[in-house]
Amino acid sequence: MTDKKGKVYIVGAGPGDPDLITVKAMKCLEQAEVILYDRLVNPVLLNYANAVTEIIYCGKEPGNHCVSQDSIHQLLVEKALAGKWVVRLKGGDPFIFGRGGEEAEVLIRNSIDFEVVPGITSGIAAPAYAGIPVTHRDLSRSFAVVTGHCLSGKPNNIRWDHLAHGVDTLAIYMGVKHLPFICHQLQTSGKDSSTPIAVIEQGTTGNQRTVVGTLETIVDIVNENRIANPAMIVIGEVVKLSEKLSWFPESIKEEMFI
Repeated sequence: MTDKKGKVYIVGAGPGDPDLITVKAMKCLEQAEVILYDRLVNPVLLNYANAVTEIIYCGKEPGNHCVSQDSIHQLLVEKALAGKWVVRLKGGDPFIFGRGGEEAEVLIRNSIDFEVVPGITSGIAAPAYAGIPVTHRDLSRSFAVVTGHCLSGKPNNIRWDHLAHGVDTLAIYMGVKHLPFICHQLQTSGKDSSTPIAVIEQGTTGNQRTVVGTLETIVDIVNENRIANPAMIVIGEVVKLSEKLSWFPESIKEEMFI
């Protein structure tokens, strides 16, 4: 234990393009004594760290957690109680499916000071880079962010019937594995099978690929093109704008909408 008081910054790194990190997040990295970073964080951002900063990889791949969440909690507490200024660097925004809330609760229980630094989330950024605005005065006046993966696996507890009828645009995170289930749930809940859908792989990076189709056709299109995680799913009429508004260089494979 030390007399120096530690502090934790729970920082959003943005969606992949390193230029999308915020100024405050960059300053946190420059001043950090310890950085714990996740798998989807662009490693280029670690160049902002000081040469003597302790850098710890906490990546989690599907079915293969390099460091468990409990171990991450323990590291945050240990480093902060040792008087360190700690950055917990998370992809996108730490409070949008990033477990930032869980980590903040642990810090509170241990009387550790912390700040949250929001980041640009992939549910907005990836569609924007694919030419898809999540809202549009003519096509979408509401959007929802939805998880496509739960602790039990398939997102069975989500009110798909409400989402099918109550929201214009859906941005679904971590859903590629369960894409057939998601499309089925929305269609059986009354969502038209011709509803446009886009799947954006590695959004905002140089490896971005976007495929589009409908709720009825997208599963085959994703399989044919071997689209894999990390990927964002966007569902709604705004997807029709992707061809017109596309500005980011990639190979967009379009299905013609009637």
